[in-house]
Amino acid sequence: MFLRHIALCCIGSLAGSGVGIAARVTDNAAALRTEVQIGLCSPLSEVVTKLRLRDAGPVTTTWLFDDATLSLQRRGLRLRLRMDARTADLTLKIADQDCAQLPADAIPEGQGKCELDMHGASIVGAVSLSQPLSRDRADALVAGRARVQDALSPAQSRFLREVVRVDPLPAALLPLGPLAVASRKAANGSYALDITTLPNGDQFLELTRKVNVDRAESTRNRIEQELARQGVEACVDQSGQAAFKMRKLLPR
Repeated sequence: MFLRHIALCCIGSLAGSGVGIAARVTDNAAALRTEVQIGLCSPLSEVVTKLRLRDAGPVTTTWLFDDATLSLQRRGLRLRLRMDARTADLTLKIADQDCAQLPADAIPEGQGKCELDMHGASIVGAVSLSQPLSRDRADALVAGRARVQDALSPAQSRFLREVVRVDPLPAALLPLGPLAVASRKAANGSYALDITTLPNGDQFLELTRKVNVDRAESTRNRIEQELARQGVEACVDQSGQAAFKMRKLLPR
């Protein structure tokens, strides 16, 4: 079970949702960039060989935070901690946002972005706000020696409090992970394969390519035709699987 969606990413308050946004996307399709994403269900070794992918780049360690009932996920909230050997960043992602209607100061410059996610004919907005952390502070969050609430940036705290009305965060947040995230690129650089490995060894494979919005559908069709020619299986279920992955990360 893997994920495919077409994500339209834009900075600031360009995005929105609903019919009005669909019209604006059509009107500005040549100007906007989109990332075509296709979930793959063939084994990783087969995908790498058949698509002749380059060696994987550096592995990023990722942790997610939620409570035992996944109450944040159910409200469309995602807290993600990414770590490398020296640095870390804590990102808050909020789904189902009408970015065109956000307060002017909701996303301070350089601290976040507004995204449009397209699932079929439906377009919905999402906000991401990031906060750099020291590696020591990130380690403390994972070990439970520090609270995620206290690690949030002022912009993250304000968005939770004033826009989505979640304040404070649940007291019993769990560190879920670690997930190992790596990427391999096609030899011609036309697309990349993102590889997410869960602690139990389960892997989620997602092929991605960024193009202009007006080329998204034709690009996806060409990639799917290439996958078929090479004998690489695209997943039948291309709906979002975030909740499925989160449930697999919960302690038994």
